[in-house]
Amino acid sequence: MDFRQEDDKDFVTEINEDNADVVSELNNVAKTSAKSFLFDLLFYAILIFVSIYIIPNFILQRTIVDGESMENTLSDNDHLYVEKVSYRLNMLDRFDIIVFYPFGRDNEEYYVKRIIGLPGETIQIKDGLIYIDGKILEENYGKEPILDPGRAANPIVIGDDEYFVMGDNRNISKDSRYAVVGNVAKKNIGGKAFFRISPLKEFGPID
Repeated sequence: MDFRQEDDKDFVTEINEDNADVVSELNNVAKTSAKSFLFDLLFYAILIFVSIYIIPNFILQRTIVDGESMENTLSDNDHLYVEKVSYRLNMLDRFDIIVFYPFGRDNEEYYVKRIIGLPGETIQIKDGLIYIDGKILEENYGKEPILDPGRAANPIVIGDDEYFVMGDNRNISKDSRYAVVGNVAKKNIGGKAFFRISPLKEFGPID
């Protein structure tokens, strides 16, 4: 009888130990699951933040062309991707197409134009030709010969953080030739248009 009681006690002890192991294992699994859940939650929160704030504000943005001032290169309602890195790193070049805010970033209105004059250069338009620092600019982006030089009838010195822009459809474009737009300050540039995503027949890089 005493032996049976001892055996029963040992059996109960083993069961309790097994239960303790199971409970401990379940606790470990629960802790691991909680850590995994928190990690996933943090990962997706960062992903959402990058997608909603970082990318559209500092890397890439989608823009729609409004009007015909960039024909024949771009047409009304073309959908473009604009990258926001080049201008921050002073990597914009002549003939790049940029999106900018002519009336400052506090105003939502934006223009899409091509860079013609770079910081520090002197630009003038005579007899339908563009002169940069006294030399004729060789280019073939203009849809038609320039009829109105605007304020560029006289030499214009471009500031250190400024660009002179024009639309490819020169005779209907409101651009740096006119005082209402003027030279484009770097701080008002939104980015460089580099890829057209719509219409599909024009899908691809922008020249």
